[in-house]
Amino acid sequence: MAIRAAIAALALAVFGGYLVLLVGMPTKAYKVTWLPVLRAKTTTTYFGTNQVMSSGDGENRLEIWKRPMIIKGLGIVSRIELAFFLMFIALLVWNLATYFHNDFARITPKSAALDGEKVWEAKLDMAALRLGLVGNIALTFLFFPVTRGSSVLQFLGLTSEASVKYHIWLGHIVMTFFTAHGLSYIIFWVSTHQLAQMVEWKNTGVSNLAGEISLVAGLFLWVTTYPRIRRRMFELFFYTHHLYILFVFFFVLHVGISYASIMLPGFFLFIVDRYLRFLQSRRHVRLLSARVLPCHTVELNFSKNKGLNYSPTSIMFVNVPSISKLQWHPFTISSSSSLESDTISVIIKGEGKWTSKLNDLVASPSPPQRLDVSIEGPYGPASTDFQRHDLLVMVSGGSGVTPFISIIRDLIHTAETLKNQTPQILLITAFKNSTDLTILDLILPISGAPLPNLNLQIEAYVTREKQQEQPQQEKKSARTVWFKPSPADAPLAATLGNDNKWLWLGAVIAGSFIIYLVSIGILTRYYIYPIDQNTNAIFSSAARGALHALFICGAVVVAATAGFVWSKERGAKETTQIQNMATPTASPCYVAGREMESLPQQSLAESINVYYGERPDLKRYLFERKESSVGVLVCGPKKLRHQVANICSSGLAENLHFESISFSW
Repeated sequence: MAIRAAIAALALAVFGGYLVLLVGMPTKAYKVTWLPVLRAKTTTTYFGTNQVMSSGDGENRLEIWKRPMIIKGLGIVSRIELAFFLMFIALLVWNLATYFHNDFARITPKSAALDGEKVWEAKLDMAALRLGLVGNIALTFLFFPVTRGSSVLQFLGLTSEASVKYHIWLGHIVMTFFTAHGLSYIIFWVSTHQLAQMVEWKNTGVSNLAGEISLVAGLFLWVTTYPRIRRRMFELFFYTHHLYILFVFFFVLHVGISYASIMLPGFFLFIVDRYLRFLQSRRHVRLLSARVLPCHTVELNFSKNKGLNYSPTSIMFVNVPSISKLQWHPFTISSSSSLESDTISVIIKGEGKWTSKLNDLVASPSPPQRLDVSIEGPYGPASTDFQRHDLLVMVSGGSGVTPFISIIRDLIHTAETLKNQTPQILLITAFKNSTDLTILDLILPISGAPLPNLNLQIEAYVTREKQQEQPQQEKKSARTVWFKPSPADAPLAATLGNDNKWLWLGAVIAGSFIIYLVSIGILTRYYIYPIDQNTNAIFSSAARGALHALFICGAVVVAATAGFVWSKERGAKETTQIQNMATPTASPCYVAGREMESLPQQSLAESINVYYGERPDLKRYLFERKESSVGVLVCGPKKLRHQVANICSSGLAENLHFESISFSW
């Protein structure tokens, strides 16, 4: 605990220093007082000159700040998120306004004439530069939210799925500023008859052509992020997003490594995380079985190391090479690491091309004996505290019920094993068709764990069917498909081990950074310095930036591979024990009908009320609850989430505490 507290204090100090730097950069004090001292103290024969580009009642109150708001363009945000967003916008406005105020004051007709320019042209030239500098502030934070395994997200209590919206906001801000930066320069070059500047690539200093390549890559990436394109052509969005590599690389070549270092911390953590995810995804995970439902839905059950723990609502990314070697799809985990220590499960509904192919493959009359499957994750919150409420109201639409299955399973373990009192549970779920009701059978794991004395009530609505239209034939049951894994398949394991994984992640990050510093220091001292002598006027800026990028990637590969290999060897014994777990031997692969009328299923069925041809009256359900603390969790379509958020934020019921759950199906 002491080590964790020290790390947290250090992280806060670094973050605070970062904010002070960003606020102070556009001021005269920074330029006149701080910058010369900074340059003098960081100029060495090993690392060269640091050429910085510059110019010129408590709990109740907290609950109020957590209440949801619906902001057009931002979606559902809490008051805390909105406050930080507005403060960040204020930071950008402050920088831009200060730059403009200081710079424009120095531009006069006489000073502009010395360069053969008009006053408005000189101001446009200066404004273009400042737009780029302010855009780089947003770029500094762009990669933090998408570093899935980051301890930064865990420290702030964020999940990788929930923080994606911050990445989206920052991405729009970055591209808005950089696009304005590029267009302003183009207009300036046209007006001053300097279009040749567009293809200029200087040996030292800023390279215009590199910046234009970076901007074009960013624009292609940006266009495909808009909702209509992303929803209708997801694969185009997915593959185009890899242009971030060109975007960042040519950005470094454009401005040079010294200025690009302002955004490198976030990108450095992203590279470490991305490479660790790559190492984890090279393994094939042991697929044990699949539960096939009549609603074109399957639950895949994988083997996992007992020490791999995760919180409810976590997600993992799944790749099936026989369907597509390149496509990775996120799915919300439906199992509980507390209730099912040896297995991990995801529920997949056949709604898209990839998921439909997987469902057809598993549910076919002659399913394959085994499937090669790779997994990244799981990723999720560090912990959840659903038991702080007297009642949990879970509202879902369609596939949004998946994360609630993992929460209920976790509470089953709490009630049955730990004998702890659990909150009441009211699950309000809506489906289009009656066959989708079979998804509720997955609340109980495949092991058939008994349903303890859990105060669970399920209100299920079938919106597109009337009761008299239901077939009178006996309800179809799920069936279980067992697979025969290959001896080479391994249980799912954490990338850097289960114990002290944050310390080992810190060791990998620190180790890779030290390797980078030592290697680039040697290169600078014995190769760059003899040529350049710290003048920044001889050695190519682009070559310097490319070498730094190469050494950063090399250092990450060395340190992360060492940590991964150590973790793999350390977990080999546990893996062997799990692989020796008893498996079906009657046949390589067999299909067995699951008896759905077992006692646990009967107990579950007694908790379900089904309504046909109508939608739930959510206001009635929520406003009639008199418990002192009601946790309201919602997962599903955007319209449903906004409806529940509006109810909880209306102020008509002080006992409602809203939380939107991200999910992937």
